[in-house]
Amino acid sequence: MAGNYNVLLIDDDIELTELISAYLSSNGFTVKCLHHGENVLEAIEEFRPDVIILDLMLPGIDGLTICKNIRPDFNGAIIMLTALGDDIDEVTGLEVGADDYLAKPVKPRVLLAHIRSQLRRQSTIQQTSQENGIFCYGQQIKLDATKRTVTNNNEQVLLSSAEFDLLWLLAKNVGTIIKREELHQQIFRLPYDGIDRSIDLRISRIRKKLNDDPKEPKIIKTVRNVGYLLAL
Repeated sequence: MAGNYNVLLIDDDIELTELISAYLSSNGFTVKCLHHGENVLEAIEEFRPDVIILDLMLPGIDGLTICKNIRPDFNGAIIMLTALGDDIDEVTGLEVGADDYLAKPVKPRVLLAHIRSQLRRQSTIQQTSQENGIFCYGQQIKLDATKRTVTNNNEQVLLSSAEFDLLWLLAKNVGTIIKREELHQQIFRLPYDGIDRSIDLRISRIRKKLNDDPKEPKIIKTVRNVGYLLAL
């Protein structure tokens, strides 16, 4: 999977960006590199990337701030990189809208696998949008698959691309328990390793945005040691 896909790589490690850029280019991608957080919006508008690879630690504007700023208007995938191993960085990155997360040092072939996974997910998004599906949760919550929008009491809820995919998957199977492994496979197109917390973090984030009490959720319920379901 490549060809006609643009990747915007934002990292101040010049040696790493050259290595990754060369590897991705050899696999058919068009790559543009930035080594700082300035002019990112201009680069997105000009280059129109399908995937953004964003380093957490950047001179000037940090990666979390950039992610938060671009997420509302950027519908492609954002993969965050960091040299730090603290879980709080992953949690924060996902909360501000990152779709995927990799710790440095990252092997180019592993990064390529994650990029392809995100592109497959984007392809699924387009197919879902063509279904012109609309799901209503009572009189309160409405999901529109064509516009990829969510409203709560007629107020728009800003979800990241992966958050929308997860909520839409639950909505299509309302009242049915979906195992965490299946959710992970459907969203990321990668096998679940039993450790990754990305699904749990996204569920937590979606609940917060829908004002669903995490202690006693009424919309998205947790089935302990199994998975999640959108309650009837």
